Formats: sequence, C-alpha cells, structure tokens
Amino acid sequence: MTRTIRAEPLTAQAFAPFGDVLDTARGPDRMINAGICGRHHDRAQLDFGPEGRAGISIFDAVPRSFPYDLDLIERHPDGSQAFLPMTENPFLVVVATGTEAAPRAFVTAPGQGINLHRGTWHGVLTPLHAPGLFAVVDRIGPTGNLEEYRYPSPWRIIGP
Repeated sequence: MTRTIRAEPLTAQAFAPFGDVLDTARGPDRMINAGICGRHHDRAQLDFGPEGRAGISIFDAVPRSFPYDLDLIERHPDGSQAFLPMTENPFLVVVATGTEAAPRAFVTAPGQGINLHRGTWHGVLTPLHAPGLFAVVDRIGPTGNLEEYRYPSPWRIIGP
C-alpha cells in the first residue's frame, strides 16, 4: 500500500521544527566589501556535538522526479547537516518528527538551502534537476552519526 503526500513550498515557518531555511528572503544584515556585498549573517544553528567538528563535502546526487516514492529516511543523532545547492535548481526536502509520523515534503525555491537540526529524520538528498551538486556542511567525528529507517510501505510524494 502506497500512501500519498503533496509537497509544499519551503518556508521558514513551516520548516522551523526541523531546521533552518537558508536564503536571502529577510535581506542582508549588513553591507560589507565597500557596500557591494550583502552579508546574511548567522542563518543556521550548526551543532556538531562535543566530539565533532564542521566538515564541508561535495555531494553529486542523481536527480529524481514526481511522483517520488519515499521508502527510506535517516537521521544524524550527533550533529546538524546543511545542504547548500551549487545550482539555482529546486530540490525536494522530506522530513518527519519520527519514524511513525507522516513525513512532510517541501520543494525549495531557487537559491534556498536548508540546515537540518541534529536528530531530525529526513529523506535522502533529492535534487529535481541535473546536476545534483550540493555543498554539505556536517559533523566530522569519531561516531557513525547515521541511523536509517525503511518504511514498511512507501510514501508517494506528488508535486506541489
């Protein structure tokens, strides 16, 4: 049995229980570089735990399309994880409050990234267009920092 949810536009308010939306919607906090660059300051609460440090990796994910069948979610109990697209293309973000809860699906606007709070259940990286290039800021440390859960039946995500 496949269950269906509709993806919704990503907004800071809707996404707040799961993490931070990284975008320029609020305008710059200050102008720098002789007034030609807006700094959007401290937009995410990064959390790498007592034994971790920040690392930046590049992910190159295979694009998917709607409808998208979600059968796997994961979480990182020891640290937050930020996804910064290296293109202007939207991507799908799936989050859940737990393994028994219905997931929520969001589609980013061009130029939006996300930071998932530590321990947030989420779908795998799901670009909607090629190339699926992302800079990812997450925890580097001595623990495995990954838990996975497979749904007994998939969730079908349809476009907004």
